[in-house]
Amino acid sequence: MTPVAEVRDLRVTIGGRTIVDGVSLAAHPGRITALIGPSGSGKTTTGLALLGAYPPGAVVEGEVRTPAGPVGHIPQHPAEVLNPARRVGALLTDIAARRGGDRRVRRRRVEEALRLARLPEPEHVPRRFPHQLSGGQQQRVVLAQALLLGARVVVADEPTTGQDALTRRGVVAELAAVAARGIAVVLLSHDLDVVRELADEVVVMRDGRVVDRGPVASVLAGRAPDRPSAGPAPRPPGPLRLETRNLTARHRTPRGPSMVLTNIAVSVAAGECLALVGRSGSGKTTLGRCLAGLHRAYDGTVLLDGAPLPRSLRSRRRAELAAVQYVFQDPKAAFDEHRPVLDQVARSAVRLRGATPAEARGAALSTLGSFGLGERLAGRRPGALSGGELQRAALARALLAGPRVLVCDEITSGLDKDTRTTVLDALARLREREALGLVFITHDLAAATALADRIAVLDAGRVVETAPTAELLARPRHAVTRELLSAAGGAPDGHVRSPADGTA
Repeated sequence: MTPVAEVRDLRVTIGGRTIVDGVSLAAHPGRITALIGPSGSGKTTTGLALLGAYPPGAVVEGEVRTPAGPVGHIPQHPAEVLNPARRVGALLTDIAARRGGDRRVRRRRVEEALRLARLPEPEHVPRRFPHQLSGGQQQRVVLAQALLLGARVVVADEPTTGQDALTRRGVVAELAAVAARGIAVVLLSHDLDVVRELADEVVVMRDGRVVDRGPVASVLAGRAPDRPSAGPAPRPPGPLRLETRNLTARHRTPRGPSMVLTNIAVSVAAGECLALVGRSGSGKTTLGRCLAGLHRAYDGTVLLDGAPLPRSLRSRRRAELAAVQYVFQDPKAAFDEHRPVLDQVARSAVRLRGATPAEARGAALSTLGSFGLGERLAGRRPGALSGGELQRAALARALLAGPRVLVCDEITSGLDKDTRTTVLDALARLREREALGLVFITHDLAAATALADRIAVLDAGRVVETAPTAELLARPRHAVTRELLSAAGGAPDGHVRSPADGTA
């Protein structure tokens, strides 16, 4: 088949560092090509080259051809490409208008794009603003934009990152449906289970180069699926570090307050890890933000070592700010793009622990190094680091504050399996050595069960089940828990589509 997009001998260099070195690949109609490899291997830079997008200051060599027309893009964080001030319907209608036709024709195009993107509630979603949608819904809106543009190639960058197992299955079905329409899909992913289900060809990258390629069955042979384990061995609980009492949180909307959390009572002890899991939109992130003082619209109490914490970050003293640290899901948005990462990590120790600049820099280099980020890489600006590298830097910055409680929001979602293991092992050591209380918000049940002593399952803003990890895995009592565990461990063998004819 004639490729609809092609990269030939691509080289991308930034500040003397070659991040893509002689990469070639072709995207064919109705086929899914997966780019896999560790964080920083060059996957995203290669994929975005099909859109003509490169990091600032990049020197580019080689050839990129997209003769079939526009290339669609589903970014890892779709909110970044949606106008927050415009309703979804207006955004999509403007794109539909570029192809001409009267109002009725444009409306039909939008409705068809929403249907093909498998967006739930297509009659209501167009009236909403992007911030009123879940991450999965935002992702489907971005896919609808690409379909309206008539894209013959779609680049999907970590489309299952930060999604629960049930939503992940929906993403797999969406991309399979896109390929079934004869559209080429270039999938950038750390999720090997999704790659197994979808890909026709796998391209493995490391240090900017292609080190392997071929059919999915041969390239991924011998790589075991990632499944929840039995959990860590039980340990005696330490003193109670952080707890909530009758916490009820709300979001402000034009129509008045909207309840997000109801009567939440959770706790984490010194040296303990509590994992918060649940479907997208269940309230996990809002709960984490309440703990850290980032969401103040709540009733009830958050206590640190038995003393109430002020609701707002701005009302907390320096010691309280240092004691409860939050690591964001989107590390790119958490860094100043104009300053070196090393300086920003070190500043945490200066501001919150009173360290001297020299002491802070030394501590920053040591902590970053433990996460595989050397001085040369950490000395660059955020734009020169991959999403996974920035995620590790964000974790290091939080740790330099010397926290007693660390709230981690999907911190392993942008990491390959080996790097994720490194991070989880480092957190496990910190819990034991520093008696660090850890609140681990995640959709990654394999990571949660590997690290957590207890798991709390949220659904519709309520805690529906809390139990020690091994007990919850062995005897899940609530239907939502059973559903999540079944979805995480029950991925079908083989493809959900036939690579021969592209049918779903």
